[in-house]
Amino acid sequence: MEHHEQDNYSAHAERSTSSAQDRDMSEALCERVRQANTDRTPLRIAGGDTKTFYGRPVEGEILSLAEHRGITHYDPVELVISVRTGTPLSELEATLNAEGQQLGCEPPHFGQAATVGGMIATGLSGPRRPWAGSVRDFMLGTRVINHEGKHLRFGGEVMKNVAGYDLSRLMVGAQGTLGVVTEVSLKVLPKPTETRSLRLEMTLDSALERLAEWGRQPLPLSAAAWHDGALHLRLEGGRSSVAATAERLGGEALDATFWSDLREQRLAFFSQEDARPLWRLSLPNHTPPLTIDGDTLYDWAGAQRWVRSDAGAQALRDATTRAGGHATCFTPQSLGGAAEPFTPLAPVVAKYHRQLKAQLDPNGIFNPGRLYPEF
Repeated sequence: MEHHEQDNYSAHAERSTSSAQDRDMSEALCERVRQANTDRTPLRIAGGDTKTFYGRPVEGEILSLAEHRGITHYDPVELVISVRTGTPLSELEATLNAEGQQLGCEPPHFGQAATVGGMIATGLSGPRRPWAGSVRDFMLGTRVINHEGKHLRFGGEVMKNVAGYDLSRLMVGAQGTLGVVTEVSLKVLPKPTETRSLRLEMTLDSALERLAEWGRQPLPLSAAAWHDGALHLRLEGGRSSVAATAERLGGEALDATFWSDLREQRLAFFSQEDARPLWRLSLPNHTPPLTIDGDTLYDWAGAQRWVRSDAGAQALRDATTRAGGHATCFTPQSLGGAAEPFTPLAPVVAKYHRQLKAQLDPNGIFNPGRLYPEF
């Protein structure tokens, strides 16, 4: 009886989130992929095209998933939602918001046309990532069109179902190079009861020291960024916990729009008027400042650093590698960025990447060269 009631509830949730624009284009997409594989025609997989700057340019026929959209299942009680990848990210977030829920990874949009597929393909997460998890951490299952045009399902819609779980996660950040992701099942989170943002003036050294100390304490932190002489914090959780922590830490109130502006790169630091290439450095927490010429914005409590610099790609990557991290160029080569946006793979890692690509895309039709020229 309990199971029957849950099924009825889920069915109601599906109906309540349906839209006149919902469309299942999977059959047409499968046919396009089958033909491309037969003809060995490269495909450039596209959605809203808001993140085309991220990675190497792809030459190929456009395979658009923009019309393959709609929420196929949503169970707010179980904190699980399944959605087609052409669905606008804003539409998914609005549906969750209506139920007092959210995407824990806080993914950036970089434009109104952003889709769920772009979120999965790039695997980019927002300021909450160190405390809540990345896009990959919320992936439960996926549907993928393989090189033969077969529509396959991996994983499931509950955390207990781990069949194919790793392959589902493998699609996150693969930039469409391993197959056409048509649908994903995601775990979602309740929105916090209370949110408060603070700005504390302090030096970078003091900020990193404080963050290291606070990281060992049960504080309701959900974002931390340092720039221009101030540490910016976001507190989320129960009202009493947030209020007590805010009183303890001090500082002045910060407009909550700071975090969406940081996530969407709308802060002055990211201004396109600055011609210097934009780099993202991923480093171990509390790594001391690197000796790199340029300006730096510290996000993720110091683990993610945005750098504006004219330093060469090799110099940046050498400094980052010595610190135990890696560097990615967010500025396209056409605008003065690095020829290779992603850190070159170590020989052993590159070998596994080649083997994986050969197994899942033997004719190289899916977004060829998007990550590295040899893939």
